[in-house]
Amino acid sequence: MLRKERAERIIRRYGRDILNSEGMHIEKNCLQHGQISVYEHSYMVAVLCVELAILCRIRADMRALVRGALLHDYFLYDWHEKDKSHQLHGFFHAERALKNAECDFRLTDIERNMIRAHMFPLNLVLPRYRESVILCIADKICATRETVAGMRRKFI
Repeated sequence: MLRKERAERIIRRYGRDILNSEGMHIEKNCLQHGQISVYEHSYMVAVLCVELAILCRIRADMRALVRGALLHDYFLYDWHEKDKSHQLHGFFHAERALKNAECDFRLTDIERNMIRAHMFPLNLVLPRYRESVILCIADKICATRETVAGMRRKFI
């Protein structure tokens, strides 16, 4: 089985309730990078997290890895809209995502740290678990891909 197909099967297994939640439905209408929605970004980050864990043979808690990755940007607003509460989004959205996720889902300590630490080193919360480190790496790879693709579309 191809790595991406395997990753997507694992995501459906552990993240179905999150993917079908009202909050994730809201994220489908919020932009993240370029023309990518927060929902699409979170899903792609989750796929890459699982792929990296499999490829690198990292013994990760797959359930926590999937759920933390899907919820890492669960801030539930479009940060591109002009609003004082969106100022310094990069510094504060991890805490907002955690607060929202805790309201809607039961989280483990690993998942909490993944959400809070995913912006390290911009935020000074350290990734304490291997799942948190995987998320930090996957999120930056996906964000870079999305941003570059958006810039490419602007200039072509």
